[in-house]
Amino acid sequence: MPIQVLSDVVAAQIAAGEVVERPASVVKELLENAIDAGAASIVIEIERGGQRLIRVSDDGVGIPSHEAALAFARHSTSKLRTVDDLSAITTLGFRGEAVASIAAVSRTRLITRYHEEQVGTEVLVEGGELRAERPAGAPIGTVVEVENLFYNTPARLKFLKSESTERRHITQLVTRYALAYPHIRFQLIQEGREQFHSTGSGDLADVLVEAFGLDSFRDMLEVSPLPPARPDLPPIEVYGFVSAPALNRANRGHIVLFVNGRAIADQSLSYAVIQAYHTLIPQGRYPLAVLLIALPPEEVDVNVHPTKAEVRFRAPDAVFSAVQRAVRQAVVGQAPVPPVDGMFASARDSGWSAAEHGNAPDKSASRPLLPGEEQLRLELRAFDAGRHARHALPADSAPVARHDAPADPTAIPAGPQGPQRPRTLPILRVVGQVGAAYIVAEGPAGLYLVDQHAAHERILYEEFMARQAAMQPVAQQALPATTVELSGAAASLVEENLAALEALGFALEPFGTSTFRVRAVPALLAGHDPAEVLRGLVEDLESGAPPGAAELEARLVRRVCKAAAVKAGQLLSFAEMQALIGQLERCESPHTCPHGRPTMLHISAGELTRLFGRT
Repeated sequence: MPIQVLSDVVAAQIAAGEVVERPASVVKELLENAIDAGAASIVIEIERGGQRLIRVSDDGVGIPSHEAALAFARHSTSKLRTVDDLSAITTLGFRGEAVASIAAVSRTRLITRYHEEQVGTEVLVEGGELRAERPAGAPIGTVVEVENLFYNTPARLKFLKSESTERRHITQLVTRYALAYPHIRFQLIQEGREQFHSTGSGDLADVLVEAFGLDSFRDMLEVSPLPPARPDLPPIEVYGFVSAPALNRANRGHIVLFVNGRAIADQSLSYAVIQAYHTLIPQGRYPLAVLLIALPPEEVDVNVHPTKAEVRFRAPDAVFSAVQRAVRQAVVGQAPVPPVDGMFASARDSGWSAAEHGNAPDKSASRPLLPGEEQLRLELRAFDAGRHARHALPADSAPVARHDAPADPTAIPAGPQGPQRPRTLPILRVVGQVGAAYIVAEGPAGLYLVDQHAAHERILYEEFMARQAAMQPVAQQALPATTVELSGAAASLVEENLAALEALGFALEPFGTSTFRVRAVPALLAGHDPAEVLRGLVEDLESGAPPGAAELEARLVRRVCKAAAVKAGQLLSFAEMQALIGQLERCESPHTCPHGRPTMLHISAGELTRLFGRT
């Protein structure tokens, strides 16, 4: 094939791939143009996840009529004139590529009226080619409509995710810009329904309430700028909000950073935030943070990434130190001492138990167990004797169920009601409990220490998955009307996975912009706060579910089982311990919990003999 120069249209469509990755990329570029135009109010309207329509309206200064069509030309910009201007750039956009790239892969309509003119201008561009330019009546400001995104690049179109996924990305993007510019009123409407709005009051706290919810905001701490650590360092101001140690998440996706109003992804600065919480939150957990970093424009290079998502600092160590010091000061100086109940609630919500981090008592040990805090009654049928059938349990050795308490349909079964699946472990005889966390049992091959929490997780998980495989309905516990407020992105995530949640026994209804009414939860979780359970499930979804509905379902089931399993620090009766061991003996994979942690340790008879010097 001979060498030839590509046409302007083809070159524009290829170049668009660097700027327009998905509908959220279009929203980002149009939002930045609206902010640069001095808008006080921005409305974003989305249809079909942005593929059918993206409309961004602002009340900024508008574009002069004689420049409206020029805005669609490649490398046309009003932000700079020479390369030297990059060293002092204060606007979000500057390359002059975004509008041209968007128009090259869509049908784009621009309606604008400059604040010094009486009549507006309408420009139509299709596939990068100008179709019409004419006067139009319009208020001061600009409206950009992008229709049929990627209609002329089918290869790009087929790589788009589901509409719900694209909507979630757009919600997250708009929310972040609202956090960076609290003085601007943002309104997001998706499929005709308002998903997010900010007041434009100028108070970051108001936007945080909308973005994270009131419950999370109560645990946020304000970050204020500190003086430079040394006089020779550039002035760097760090302000915003971070979470108290008790409020944390399973991934670092809730650390939001802005540099001079520009949303950035910077692993080093994210690590600076995490380091500020050293020894304050469990390992593997991450804080929430919204930090606005301000420094002189000449100290930061914004022209290092096609989408401007990354920047380069002249003094990166100084910026790292400024972020870490400011966050640490806020956390250490303002973090309240959590109440006893709050500490253990936080421990459960954070995904750790006393069995994993010592023998701290669980609060359930000091009160009667609520229905649902124990296990669903498991009536598992035997299909064969199993590979350990030679260790049959004598008839007179079955544990006797207690009769001094009312029957609980969710209690751990004992005696003849115990599990009857094929045995995968030898018969184990319970000896006792150590530290209210570990069950000591004796077997034909020696001594076993069983982590009661991990073992119960495994039992519940296999029973839950067996029910799902058999298409049996999951038992539900009806609740009084309970509402749970989530962030906009989290609400979109729940809507996207409603079917999977309903299959697990949840009954959820949208109730407002980002609020859900919880009608029912799995009976396993009847004694748990539905708001905390739902937020925990959202964390798992946010962390990135594996592909496939079955894998997603298994991930959610693991979370439900972790919340419902008996906790370390919970005293068990002898009958309950024997029943739990009996069920574990018949699990398909009894040696690990669903998360891969061991359920038991084994010390052989020979090892005991050696330890006691009897050889």
